[in-house]
Amino acid sequence: MTATPAYDALAATWTRLHRLGHLQSIASWDQSANMPPKGNEARAQAMAEMAALLHGLVTDPALAARLQAAETEPLDEARRANLGEMRRQWRAANVLPTELVERQQMATARCEHAWRTQRPANDWAGLVPNLKEVVALAREEASRLADDLGVSRYEALMDRYEPGLTTAQVDRVFGELRQWLPGLIRQVVERQSRETVLVPEGPFARDAQRRLCEETMRLLGFDFDAGRLDVSTHPFCGGVPEDVRLTTRFRDDEFLGSLMGTIHETGHARYEQNLPREWLGQPLAQARSMAIHESQSLSFEMQLGCHPGFVAGLAPRIAAAFGEQPAFAPANLQKLLTRVKPGFIRVDADEVTYPAHVILRYEIERPLVEGEIEVEDIPALWDAKMAELLGVDTRGNFKDGPMQDVHWPLGLIGYFPCYSLGAMYAAQWFAAMRRAMPHLDERIAAGELAPVFGWLRENIWLPASRWSTDELTRRASGETLNPAHFRAHLEARYLG
Repeated sequence: MTATPAYDALAATWTRLHRLGHLQSIASWDQSANMPPKGNEARAQAMAEMAALLHGLVTDPALAARLQAAETEPLDEARRANLGEMRRQWRAANVLPTELVERQQMATARCEHAWRTQRPANDWAGLVPNLKEVVALAREEASRLADDLGVSRYEALMDRYEPGLTTAQVDRVFGELRQWLPGLIRQVVERQSRETVLVPEGPFARDAQRRLCEETMRLLGFDFDAGRLDVSTHPFCGGVPEDVRLTTRFRDDEFLGSLMGTIHETGHARYEQNLPREWLGQPLAQARSMAIHESQSLSFEMQLGCHPGFVAGLAPRIAAAFGEQPAFAPANLQKLLTRVKPGFIRVDADEVTYPAHVILRYEIERPLVEGEIEVEDIPALWDAKMAELLGVDTRGNFKDGPMQDVHWPLGLIGYFPCYSLGAMYAAQWFAAMRRAMPHLDERIAAGELAPVFGWLRENIWLPASRWSTDELTRRASGETLNPAHFRAHLEARYLG
């Protein structure tokens, strides 16, 4: 084998980054799921120290020469793609000084920890000082990245989650959504108003809910030898491919929220658990982007989890968990899971109204990063856009308004567009599956889920970051992102 010393040294560095990142991710999971309140300041300092250590490794001056030397070495296609991902990560990190990374880690840890108690108290005024600091640091980061990449500040932040995505692309896609989505919402709400739907009668014991969630995760192929389910304030999927951590949240009076949230996070988890193990520790083995990651969670939750055939298979499991009742009939469960009703909460929204929540956040956080508005302006803009897009009055209701998501307190700005792009990709994947497997729906109804998982594994999971998002999408479905598949899916499910 021809020697590639520069590339090999880089690969060793990225393996070390992966291993330290493993510890960081588990500490972050523990911070959300287990840590006692008084541990937050010490944990924030420890996390800032780890962030600085990781940043120092990827900004080591020696890497520049190694990256340059590796370009001239005889690398195969996969290793050259891996090298390209290394260079992209190295370039982004080197724009940011270590002290900025540390300040961000401390600011977001404090803001998120305070948000946990401020949100239930509807204390927007209390959140503002911490959030202003987080936004100021995000703007500083965005300015540095934008100058290096030659893009706008908001595009620079989007690039962290969705490499290469432009505001022109988002504006086009969301602009089209704005044209037809409100009318579709009205049509579906009017149509469903004539239906009779039985509401399940609680309470629903939390231990029974947890068992149902874990049973469903097994049905969906989750490997409990390489992960676990816990509880947190805001559901998420974290950890690393060898140790994936999911969280959900339970309510005594309702169980579908925790169940469908768990199915959603299981989609993320299956992606992580099936990334190419022979490349573990290398950038090539990481998920392609956050929109592609969301396409996996929404493939599980919306495309599969709300599929009539899958729901029919869930119905007896639900009845076994909570006892027989008429509301658990498959047809009624299907109506419950596809109920369209404009509401306050994004994570509880149906798939028809959900894009409106994402458009709202995009139209607020983009001018916020660009300095056109300030944190204090958010509530009024939020109220106006909720009224316009969903006809919902949020005035004075901060906890169910701009305080509902953990993303801004955590500094995850530029992330929200990925949610709706992910829904579009998910619809496109299933359209491609049905072309390849004309009897897919009958097989799902028969409880055969392997065809879905096999297609995703071959076309999304195993390729990981070998190709750009556009190239991955072309190879999987024959075309780049085409939002028409999403519209066709919604119209078929809700008006067909």
